[in-house]
Amino acid sequence: MENEALIRLSVFAGLFALFALLEAMVPRKQRTQPRTTRWVTNWAMTIANTLTLRAMAFVLPVMAVGAALDAASNGWGLLNQIELGVVPETILAILIFDFAIWAQHLVTHKVPLLWRLHRVHHADRDIDVTTAIRFHPVEIVLSMLLKIGLVYAIGPSALAIILFEIILNGTAMFNHANMRLPLRVDRVLRLVLVTPDMHRVHHSVHRREHDNNYGFALSIWDRLFRTYVAQPEQGHDKMTIGLEWQDDKPSRLGWSLALPFRKK
Repeated sequence: MENEALIRLSVFAGLFALFALLEAMVPRKQRTQPRTTRWVTNWAMTIANTLTLRAMAFVLPVMAVGAALDAASNGWGLLNQIELGVVPETILAILIFDFAIWAQHLVTHKVPLLWRLHRVHHADRDIDVTTAIRFHPVEIVLSMLLKIGLVYAIGPSALAIILFEIILNGTAMFNHANMRLPLRVDRVLRLVLVTPDMHRVHHSVHRREHDNNYGFALSIWDRLFRTYVAQPEQGHDKMTIGLEWQDDKPSRLGWSLALPFRKK
């Protein structure tokens, strides 16, 4: 769609700047590593992922938005078989895809091969807005392939996909941000949305904690499927972020990219 990339990039840049500013103004947890080192690595991985997706676009006939347009023109997918109206259909599509992301996230923790890829995200020793964009390129490829398949199966509009991507990216940056929300605000928000305190539990070194709170946008799926943990056992100030066996190596780009292929 026209200006899709520009719109998404503008929203991303604006929200990233906002959350980075809030992290500086009202930090939630003290850092264990220099921010500059981590940010360089996390941004480098994001650039690698962007280039990987660009390469995919040359190989595959369509990506997610293109798949939505293709499905609509051919009448493929569930939502292309029924008449709901633009607004209800868009809301339903976003809900379905948010649940799909929740389920995908859960599976990446349960399947050993997928966990090898996903633990690159969890290896970050601090959690902040850049952790939201720290993923291994292979995981990004698999996620995009799954998304394309779901688009053809569900048949959402291109608008719904664009809105979903914007919401997903925005909420991911929000709930990874190292910023302090008033407890009352957090308590109300997490009834619907995944808050920074809620998602920080998911980045604990303890498996009983990081194998819960899988949501990225909506918190309802964790509540429905009993994977919700309200607070870390050691509290947010004393909890340890990352993987139990690691040191400062996750701040190195080469180490992070090679992590899925290491024995541990």
